[in-house]
Amino acid sequence: MYLAEYNSAGGRRYVLRNSRFDKKNDCWRSRDLLDLGGAPWKYIEYPGGNAFYINEFVTGELAARNIAYDLAELEELFWPFIRKEIREKLEPFHCRARRKSRKREPKGPGGREVPIFDKRRLCYLRSGTVDQRAVGRMPSRYFTPLANKSRDEIEQFFLGLEKVLQPQEYKQYVYVAFDLQRYFRSSAARSIPQALDRDDLDRYFLRDLCRLQEDEAFWAGFDKSGSLHPYLVRYAVMFFDYEFDGGSAWDEYLQNMINARRFFRPPPPEKISASEIEEIFGMGEEKLRRMDRSELTKLFRKKAHAHHPDKGGEHDSFVRLAEAYRQLLQKC
Repeated sequence: MYLAEYNSAGGRRYVLRNSRFDKKNDCWRSRDLLDLGGAPWKYIEYPGGNAFYINEFVTGELAARNIAYDLAELEELFWPFIRKEIREKLEPFHCRARRKSRKREPKGPGGREVPIFDKRRLCYLRSGTVDQRAVGRMPSRYFTPLANKSRDEIEQFFLGLEKVLQPQEYKQYVYVAFDLQRYFRSSAARSIPQALDRDDLDRYFLRDLCRLQEDEAFWAGFDKSGSLHPYLVRYAVMFFDYEFDGGSAWDEYLQNMINARRFFRPPPPEKISASEIEEIFGMGEEKLRRMDRSELTKLFRKKAHAHHPDKGGEHDSFVRLAEAYRQLLQKC
């Protein structure tokens, strides 16, 4: 049993669901058990002190439908909605009970292989590793949380894990999940995706997104619509509406590249004039000021591609471009 969370026209809603194996079609499917509406916390009762229990309406509805359930499992699903002050007091006992009751997941029917997309997502969310060339060699027990679950339950599981991501991590997470680094030979692809060509990156992402949308084995047991699946829409938003975190790796990459080609030239001036910035980027100061960080970064990457010394550009021009870009970012 699991608690599914989704957005509807009336706002966010929650539904108790479970996964069951469909022998006829040889796949796992999900089914709705009880619609909790937009406020699951209304079904939690507080008799006094730090005690709580799940309202009898929930247990009664499950019993009326002959749905077998474990009370501890049910309380675990409602745990995030318990009053904060009570949850904080019960947390030590809750964690201890959860460790004792944890059971090993049985092997899925037919010993099915976990899709590589799921493996990459789980590895990143657990370790934060961008370079995942070793993911295929990881033991199967690492992926037991994904066993014996419908596609809907697996996606809800990942939705829960992804809540810990910060906005500056979104794009990198999608980059890793879709393994976009495999399309690039540059060593930067494994650690500094900011340095890659933006247009190429966008094209490869859209190609893989469409492939996943059409992957019938991946969506087995799940009724798909003709449009992009809601569970994939979030990745399109993460990729196109957010930028890679600049971070120290990107700054270090730029500085190392500049230093490696300096050949004892004097460092550039600390400040670049507004007129020179206009000349470098080929547009007026007012238009540059109206750009957000995403637009500015895209423009910089196009210019950097043309001025990069490895592409036949001049070292000094690239240095001035990088410095102008940094000055503009400070004003965003």
